[in-house]
Amino acid sequence: MKLALVGATGMVGEVMLKVLQERNFPIDELLLVASEKSVGKEISFKGKNHKVIGLEEAVAARPNIALFSAGGSTSLEWAPKFAEVGTTVIDNSSAWRMEADKKLIVPEINAHLLTKEDKIIANPNCSTIQLVMALAPLHKKYKMKRVVVSTYQSVSGTGLKAVRQMENEMAGVKGEMAYPYPIHKNALPHCDVFEANGYTKEEMKLAREPQKILDDRTFSVTATAVRIPTAGGHSEAVNVQFENDFELSDIRKVLHETPGITVQDNPDTNTYPMPMYAHDKDEVFVGRIRRDESQPNTLNMWIVSDNLRKGAATNAVQIAEYLVNNKLV
Repeated sequence: MKLALVGATGMVGEVMLKVLQERNFPIDELLLVASEKSVGKEISFKGKNHKVIGLEEAVAARPNIALFSAGGSTSLEWAPKFAEVGTTVIDNSSAWRMEADKKLIVPEINAHLLTKEDKIIANPNCSTIQLVMALAPLHKKYKMKRVVVSTYQSVSGTGLKAVRQMENEMAGVKGEMAYPYPIHKNALPHCDVFEANGYTKEEMKLAREPQKILDDRTFSVTATAVRIPTAGGHSEAVNVQFENDFELSDIRKVLHETPGITVQDNPDTNTYPMPMYAHDKDEVFVGRIRRDESQPNTLNMWIVSDNLRKGAATNAVQIAEYLVNNKLV
């Protein structure tokens, strides 16, 4: 198994290496790939130093799998080049997600759709992954009509520049700005760029991607995405209207029995999901489960997950594990 990690020096790339090591992913040869300015740097993996190489050298090595986390423009240019030499690309950017001939995969939900012919596989948006992890089992049982989601997203979702901005502001230091405004002691209703309809790209990803993952256009999603000054972990307030009624005890049971979900829901003991509890974990945490008393068949819940792990790195590695375990590479 020859595995390439494209974007090895970035935030998600670093977490991917950590996840590969933790999960003991079977690697015979590891290729760490980054932009020209990082070529030659050394990165340690399982006690051994690996030199960072460039994209052309990585393509020439014909890896079995390439995990991409280097941005959309890099993915658009280089993923097809890897695919041409027989490599299966698992791409963490938004470049391929809504392409009709590319599969958008959350392994617990739709990995069974993958075949040997899928050479570019899209990893969903971080906020989408935690949302659909909780929605998928409930949709199967109660059939969703409409989802309203408001996100409270960590600065780590923007990248290292944003983390540094927040840290600088906390320390009272002037530095480079990732956002148009301060983020410390603030909340920005602005994740990604604005589109012509007044929504941001992040909000439209949340509207479109769940329908593709669940292969169902009969429900709709509307979103407001907000950036908050937390270092890691995305939170979501979710309101779901179902066609069929439910008992709250059954909702909790369905979620509790869903692999990858941890229910934290006890108001008596102030037990509910928070980013500080989700940090460095792979589960999606669900709590504040309650009926929307303003209209029938409607549920409110609060969903939290580590956006760099299940929201990005872990989901990609799980896809790679599925490919290996099912001899699709």
